[in-house]
Amino acid sequence: MTRIAAALFTCAALAWQPAAAQNVAPIGDAQTAGALGAVCDPAWGGVPRLEAIAYCQGFLTSFGQYHALLHPRGAPPFFCLPTPGPTIAQSGVAYAAWARANPQHADEPALQGLLRWARATYPCPR
Repeated sequence: MTRIAAALFTCAALAWQPAAAQNVAPIGDAQTAGALGAVCDPAWGGVPRLEAIAYCQGFLTSFGQYHALLHPRGAPPFFCLPTPGPTIAQSGVAYAAWARANPQHADEPALQGLLRWARATYPCPR
C-alpha cells in the first residue's frame, strides 16, 4: 500500500511540473521590481508556482516587519495600512499588478519598487 501511495505521489508531482520550467528564471534572482512582480504572480504552475508565491510572501512579510520596526522608533511611516490590512496573498497579487502597470520601474531594486507600490497604495494621511 505504501508503494502504491508513493508511486501515485511521484506521478502527481511529475504531472505538476510545467513543460517550460527550464525557461523560468530562478526565484532567488528577483532582484528588480519587475522580477519580484513576476514572482508574486507567477505564470508557471506546479511546485515552482508554490515556491514563487512563498518567496513573494516572505519578501513582503520581511518588508512589512522592517517597516514596523522603524515606525515605533520615531521615524515617520513610509506608508499607512488600513485596519484591517490586506492579507499577504492580497498584497502579493496587488504588487504584481502594480509592477505590470508600471514598467518604468521594472529595473529598479525590488525593495525600491515595493516601497513605491506601498506608498502609492497605502498613503498616509497628511
